[in-house]
Amino acid sequence: MTTSAPPPPPKTKPPRPAWKTITVVVLVALLSIPVLSIGKAVLTPNSLSMTERAAEWMRDNNLGFILNNVESWWFSKNGPKAGGEPDREIDVTNAAATGPTTPPAVPHLAKPANVAVPEGVTPVANEGVWSPVGPLVGGAQTMYTTQVRPDSVHTSILDGLVWMDPKLVKFEVHPGTEEPGGKQTVPAQVPLDKRLDLISAFNGGFRMQDAMGGFYLDGVTYKPLRDGAASLVVYKDGVASVGMWGRDFEMGPNIEAVRQNLDLIIDNGGGFPFPGGNPSPKDKAAPGEPAEGLDNNQNGAWGDTLGNKVLVWRSAVGVTADGALVYGYGAGLGARSLADLMVRAGCVRAMELDINPAWTTFNFYNATTPGNPSSVKGTKLLPDSEKSGNRYLSNDARDFVAIFARKI
Repeated sequence: MTTSAPPPPPKTKPPRPAWKTITVVVLVALLSIPVLSIGKAVLTPNSLSMTERAAEWMRDNNLGFILNNVESWWFSKNGPKAGGEPDREIDVTNAAATGPTTPPAVPHLAKPANVAVPEGVTPVANEGVWSPVGPLVGGAQTMYTTQVRPDSVHTSILDGLVWMDPKLVKFEVHPGTEEPGGKQTVPAQVPLDKRLDLISAFNGGFRMQDAMGGFYLDGVTYKPLRDGAASLVVYKDGVASVGMWGRDFEMGPNIEAVRQNLDLIIDNGGGFPFPGGNPSPKDKAAPGEPAEGLDNNQNGAWGDTLGNKVLVWRSAVGVTADGALVYGYGAGLGARSLADLMVRAGCVRAMELDINPAWTTFNFYNATTPGNPSSVKGTKLLPDSEKSGNRYLSNDARDFVAIFARKI
């Protein structure tokens, strides 16, 4: 009788070398850091959408160049169509009631001249015609608004403009919960006790890491101010102007806020002397001119985000020869066509603010119940902009400018 050989002992895996175990642990730990970081950024409560939070996280973690390239590629492939007519009428239902037949007694600026449409474009109804909007102060009109095509090619687009009289309105800069950062005493929304005087608001500029400039508010320098930077300056009396820091403005006790963003897109105009600053060296009638090198982003003066020739939603603020502040924004705009839009609106100096439909905002505000600040609601100037008409009535991530009717 034969006996079978005993079965071979079970094979055992050789122990994993210690260096491999350590490598796996280190890799897991390293990968968990960005996962936890982006998770925290996405889940932290604020006014941003999930997509916006993810994009902000990329910019905060030195991945903005990837995002810029992706956005530039997408917008270049999905740019505005050439030709065609606007698919909507210019809404003037927010226009103020007809003012008094007698001239107002309070100091005010003259109504601006209508905005020229691009050469070769047949205007649609109300295009380029300034319509009154917002309240009267002392019998004078506080704001006018109009819409125009950006150029003679993208004729299906209507971009928006608002003209504001600083003799009748006051400007007030508010920080956001995320921008400019730091500890803030000014609220990131229009407070309830000021809303009955609130008539409009618009967006600030780039995130500070991309703005190539600084931010000063209420005695606090959140980011150092840069000489040569395009600057929106608001004085303690509520008057605002636009110019170059270090040439047109310098710090003084009468300045309440300075918001810088890139370099001026329009310069070399004459007119309005700067309150407490340096008078314009140009003749009063000299028109503004698009900045030299604007087409090719000379010296990187206008940032890396969405190169200047990419047509996208952009916004700007400028000042006219007589001191009115003008805000412009809309789709289908490159840096040059944005500058051209502001020149057509009468600006002698202007600066780009934020870009992309998620960030560009101009809203008008009214109380739906007289005397009740809780009933104040917002209306968008351009219906296609992404953010709600009630933006700035709750905490917002980005800084903004609120406009109030003066007490006269």
